[in-house]
Amino acid sequence: MTSPEPEPASANLATTCCIAGGGPAGLMLGFLLARSGIDVVVLEKHADFLRDFRGDTIHPSTMAILDELGLLEEFLTLPHQKVERLSANFSGVELHLADFSHLPVPAKFIAMMPQWDFLDFLAGHARTLPNFRLVMRGEAVDLIESDGRVTGVVAGTPGGRVHIAADLVIAADGRDSRLRAKAGLAVEDYGAPMDVLWFRLSRDPADTAETQARFDGGRIFIMLNRGDYWQCAFVIPKGRNERVRADGLDAFRRTVGPLLPFGPTRAGELRDWDQVKLLTVQVNRLTTWWRTGLLCIGDAAHAMSPVGGVGVNLAVQDAVAAANVLVAPLRARTLSNLHLAAIQRRRAFPTRLTQRLQLAVQNLVIAPALEAHGPLKAPLGLRIVAAIPGLNRIPARVIGLGIRREHVRTRPVA
Repeated sequence: MTSPEPEPASANLATTCCIAGGGPAGLMLGFLLARSGIDVVVLEKHADFLRDFRGDTIHPSTMAILDELGLLEEFLTLPHQKVERLSANFSGVELHLADFSHLPVPAKFIAMMPQWDFLDFLAGHARTLPNFRLVMRGEAVDLIESDGRVTGVVAGTPGGRVHIAADLVIAADGRDSRLRAKAGLAVEDYGAPMDVLWFRLSRDPADTAETQARFDGGRIFIMLNRGDYWQCAFVIPKGRNERVRADGLDAFRRTVGPLLPFGPTRAGELRDWDQVKLLTVQVNRLTTWWRTGLLCIGDAAHAMSPVGGVGVNLAVQDAVAAANVLVAPLRARTLSNLHLAAIQRRRAFPTRLTQRLQLAVQNLVIAPALEAHGPLKAPLGLRIVAAIPGLNRIPARVIGLGIRREHVRTRPVA
């Protein structure tokens, strides 16, 4: 796992690009820029990447990027589970909704992998580059501005505040981005009918290996195979977390138990509410992703619903698109607002369309399921997708490859 690096020795640093956030968007962009000879500082506020219940689905589009970088073979040596198709159970009726086996990419599956392993993998390769610097326990807390232009970042570290001057600041600091708030960028919120309670249950070797998604009247329950354990998601109506917890852990176990495909007894492994983590679902995006000297990408630009598990992969696509545009003007020191606007134009369309699809699923599938009081029938559209041979390749392509695939156009320095 990533270990803390020495804190900056000076209260003032300078770099070409300072990236706030060591998540998938920030590390991928930092790696691509440094690989092309651009000086980069990436700030990660934590001491390591060990956070549970983050986006742990690495989709075929992301693995295609790794393949273009010559890293896919090594990446797939890391422990992971393959998801080659997605199914959903509606009150006992199983529907096969997505088949990835026909995708025109090297990895025709979703790789279930702890996000910290993915981030450690990216960080390890980036650290081999002489112009890449990852500052752990370095949190971007404010912007430095001059004459209306963002010219750097103030970072909080255990050793005190550090001022980092930069030609460009990238806000990749997540859905609660401090930098986008400091920049005064407007967020459009589209709402969500649900939140998610995440927890783990042990996995027996005799258990099925397939991802489970169960929709019953008033209940949605998802189980992701993580090798020696199940990562479980119990979907609740928006804002219901406090009520669920007030009802008590026994009541929660009694609710979860009948949903388990191997019988209810394993729900007894939940002994404390600390084992159950809340994901507050958001769907939003910035009206404008940039200001002079500042660009937002990933969750800082657009928070995605967990529907389809595509958030990590959109963030990586943002990073690739940004690097393709930024390398030349950063190298020549000719960066302008036209470059930043071009990145937003490139990524705004797939973001909007993906969010529209997610909102449709939320409104047509998830909300009715949470409100139902009896056996649940799948919507007609899903039944058609499952019934007509080959039709499940369409959602597989949308989920696995995204609306607009990006390709690595940058080149490593000689």
